[in-house]
Amino acid sequence: MALLIDSHCHLDFPDFAEERDAIIQRARQAGVGLMLTISTRLDQFDRVLEVAESYPDVYCTVGIHPHEADDHVDVAAAKLIELAAHPKVVGIGETGLDYFYEHSDREAQKKCFLAHIQAARETGLPVVIHTRDADEDTAAIIESEMAKGKFKGLLHCFSSGHALAELAVTHDMMVSFSGILTFNKAREVQHSAQVLPLQNLLVETDAPYLAPVPLRGKRNEPSFVVHTVAFLAKLKQIGIAELTEATTANFLRLFDKVPRAALIDRRAA
Repeated sequence: MALLIDSHCHLDFPDFAEERDAIIQRARQAGVGLMLTISTRLDQFDRVLEVAESYPDVYCTVGIHPHEADDHVDVAAAKLIELAAHPKVVGIGETGLDYFYEHSDREAQKKCFLAHIQAARETGLPVVIHTRDADEDTAAIIESEMAKGKFKGLLHCFSSGHALAELAVTHDMMVSFSGILTFNKAREVQHSAQVLPLQNLLVETDAPYLAPVPLRGKRNEPSFVVHTVAFLAKLKQIGIAELTEATTANFLRLFDKVPRAALIDRRAA
């Protein structure tokens, strides 16, 4: 069977500090061949990078979560581009808009989002987009920025309306599904996963958050992605092996800075 990729997790978070080696080994044993650990603040990027440098099957991004936008009002694309030059940095973000919690001013979030898109466009790296309760503004920014010059990207931890997913696909972006997909009330998310083209789908954990059924309520970790994959395969009415092969190929096509040689089966290690 092809190896899985957890396209979005937070291995630098304190939740994992005491047993990071064991968590990564459990992921390997579950058939996870690569993990992408995601940056949320520039003043904590060194910690993210240190984790990526410590494991051959972990890569990272550089970016600022929309919750943190107020603390990064002067962020410039040039700084993101500079940090993205490291060989272990393969994406820009996460960034985007979150109007559910409103932890940062909306205009600050938009400004930060635009800087990330510029960095993605100039580096050729994909931008990892977080969007919650902000479908209209997210769609408007994607449309207007694509008109200025194409960039690669994905909607991570998808929980938005189907129209936003369709818009992303029209721009050849990816849509990534987390454990939310397995929740009983996530009917619209499940519909999107069912009807979107297989070539535009990724899987993730967003660990330590959003553990999938049957582990909902526990601290999430990369090995748990197997449950989301099984659920998604059932929705798509295809085998787990076929879905695994497709989502892994999709990841490597999008995050093409990752060397294909990095995807090695380490289950026996």
